[in-house]
Amino acid sequence: MKIGMFNSTLEWLLMSDPAIRWQVMRDMQDAPEAIWREERSKVETEGWGAKLFSSQDTDGQWAGGAFFPAGFTEKDWHKEGQPWTATCFVLNQLREFGLPPTCSCARRTVDLIGRNSRWDHAQEPFWEGETEECINGRTVADGAYFGADVSLIVTRLLSDQQGDGGWNCERANGSQVSSFDTTINVLEGLLEYERRVGSTPEIRTARQNGEEYLLRRSLFRRLSTGEIADERFLRLTHPNRWRYDVLRALDYFRDVSLFTQADPDPRLAEAIDHIRSKQSAEGRWVLDWSAPGRTWFETDEGVGKPSRWLTLRALRVLRWWDAKAKR
Repeated sequence: MKIGMFNSTLEWLLMSDPAIRWQVMRDMQDAPEAIWREERSKVETEGWGAKLFSSQDTDGQWAGGAFFPAGFTEKDWHKEGQPWTATCFVLNQLREFGLPPTCSCARRTVDLIGRNSRWDHAQEPFWEGETEECINGRTVADGAYFGADVSLIVTRLLSDQQGDGGWNCERANGSQVSSFDTTINVLEGLLEYERRVGSTPEIRTARQNGEEYLLRRSLFRRLSTGEIADERFLRLTHPNRWRYDVLRALDYFRDVSLFTQADPDPRLAEAIDHIRSKQSAEGRWVLDWSAPGRTWFETDEGVGKPSRWLTLRALRVLRWWDAKAKR
């Protein structure tokens, strides 16, 4: 990317919410830690983070439920699609926004959710998880990030790993093969747990086997035939919620590389080339699609328009890859 276009794109990213600005400062501008941390602290009191907290229930939840809003029915699902306003999805967003985990709102929320929130599945305590690996993976990521004890869920996820190295929410229904969607949710959770709480040989091996599941498939291909496993994996969305795409996977591999100090795996190259090909003439990345369903508010300008979230993620992935490739 030409320098002028790059600088223009950074200016565009910085004309946004604190949740994006602090990450641009840290990941793209190499700002001093004190500077980006000061910007990050604004997530609690300004913009999208403050909006989410303004919608919080007095018991610490959102929309009255852990996974579904209170009173949400099967009829609502068929009419509207899966809802995204309940507690677990809001926590996912607050973690992505970078809400400081030690701020007063975060500490209060973790405590209240632990005391009041129960999973829809069988009324399990929130920080003990439920049965689906997708949900449990994200709950581990949120809990580890915000300082809740999610060790019981980690133990369950290790026992739920499939023989091919990944995970699948349909395991309880008899599935013996993994899915891209479930695997990325669990991998993000295990990595966050290792980073915030600590690792063990068992956790590290499980994470590495899950990464190998994706890498052997070049992040988007069938192992058996080499064909594209799902065209949606090449179309970019945000927020991902539980869904997989190659940019989410690449951002994960960047994250784990920074954590372990390992060089990028060359099997990521095809996915990297795909992300490069999707950059617009203005140096940005467009939102290809967005899942329907209730939200508190939108953080992008709409399908078919440039997305600041996607652009941030793509730029930092490419910066990481290109820097490592020059070694």
